Amino acid sequence: MKRYCLFLLGVLFVVSGCCVMSCGRRTTATDASADADAESKSKKPQSSVERIFVPQLAPAMMPQNDKIVYMAEHYWDKFDFADTVFINEIDSTRMLTAMAVYAQGYVPDSLAQRSMSRLMQKASTSKRMFNYFLMLADVVLHDPNSPLRDDERYIPVLEAAVASPLLDEYEKMPYEYDLKIARQNRVGREANDFYYTTADDKRHRMYDLRAEYLIIFISNPGCPMCREVKEALLSSPQLNELTERGKLKVLVLYPDKDLDAWREHLVDYPDAWINGYDANQSITKENLYDLRAIPSLYLLDSQKRVMAKDCTDVRYVESLILGAEQS
Repeated sequence: MKRYCLFLLGVLFVVSGCCVMSCGRRTTATDASADADAESKSKKPQSSVERIFVPQLAPAMMPQNDKIVYMAEHYWDKFDFADTVFINEIDSTRMLTAMAVYAQGYVPDSLAQRSMSRLMQKASTSKRMFNYFLMLADVVLHDPNSPLRDDERYIPVLEAAVASPLLDEYEKMPYEYDLKIARQNRVGREANDFYYTTADDKRHRMYDLRAEYLIIFISNPGCPMCREVKEALLSSPQLNELTERGKLKVLVLYPDKDLDAWREHLVDYPDAWINGYDANQSITKENLYDLRAIPSLYLLDSQKRVMAKDCTDVRYVESLILGAEQS
């Protein structure tokens, strides 16, 4: 179950230090859900009993592999999607946890499209219920501060929003934009190419970098979380060895405009890494990469296929390389 236990420990609701655009934390869907939850609680009668959602369980004697498929299909069977009063009477934190357990615990990659699409179809009983499940999916699978953000599971949600007759054309616009971004640089597909400029004012093409593995480290100077990711990369014996052997290259990419700040912090990075900036701001203008949250790591293979997308977990990057080396 893909790291969802972190969510159960409340990681999602702790400020992770992740820089959002200019190293500040924006008001995210997490904050909006907290506000909505507080509002719903304020409307709740003092004598009311808080209602809970209990997922449908798989039969005890069912084989484990069959249980995963069963839960992907039946997890929400006991949820009454027609009962909009329910979302006023439940702690949304519990529902966020339920969504996290479902999406990352019981939806295997092979069933992600079908399972998430079916869930949003079930939630289409009313606009209010549909929006509620859009919020749950956004916080768990899309919020920059969520350790469980996952485009492959969120894309079906966005597709449902864009196609839904419950939303008008203006309400669909942010979902259309997010869908366009989410479809970029998908795992297993070739990454978007781009040009970068180095400190000697020379322009280079990302696809011209030759190595078995390439880490694109999108970073901002002075960003606290960027320093943490940098230290994690430098502290990895595995990644250092691969770099020394020439099998791994690290491209530190600065996507913003303040070149004085960028040049001032060049000494913060090892000489073995490549430092570049987006001189024409093409990555931003053409939406080539998701820049909602910085820092961000992308791991590419020798064919520039994406192995890891928009993450900050260096251990996860290590595990992917180790798996590729052993296969």
